[in-house]
Amino acid sequence: MGLTEEELQPLVDSWRNSNPMITAFWWNVDNAVKTAIKQRIPTEVNGIHFCYKSGMLLIKLPSGRMLSYVKPKIGENKFGGESVTYEGIGSTKKWERIESYGPKFVENIVQAVSRDLLCYAMHNLSDQQICGHVHDELIIECPENTKVNSISSAMDKSPDWMPDILIRGDGYETNFYKKD
Repeated sequence: MGLTEEELQPLVDSWRNSNPMITAFWWNVDNAVKTAIKQRIPTEVNGIHFCYKSGMLLIKLPSGRMLSYVKPKIGENKFGGESVTYEGIGSTKKWERIESYGPKFVENIVQAVSRDLLCYAMHNLSDQQICGHVHDELIIECPENTKVNSISSAMDKSPDWMPDILIRGDGYETNFYKKD
């Protein structure tokens, strides 16, 4: 955006100060991951479960699906603080140790839960001809008399495994796929 590093930091700090519950969640997840790895005991944060088993850090999502991180270890980051590393495909497209921390684990969790919610919506729309999906969108080929609201309301349903989440499906009609 053409901003210098010095101009960016106050924006980052302002956002973090305006969102204390999100930043607290980041560091609660960070602590839970480190505890699971170091002490080999299960931990939990807001319905997300963490455990170390058979050389893997496992994160159990509300849907019951697991994220796995291979051979996690506690190391030291470039700032001299504690960090978590695990084995995976890195930026070089080769198997290597990857460093992570609370906010990055939360990003993975949010993306995975979003995927699970989309799959739940797809299940609710199994009577439709779903011909594709892109991130948080479904592409459905349907008769012209199909109401967008009927599709959206099927996407509004909360799964049993996350009953309190507020979801609102939205949609549009087009004769060809385009990003809304």
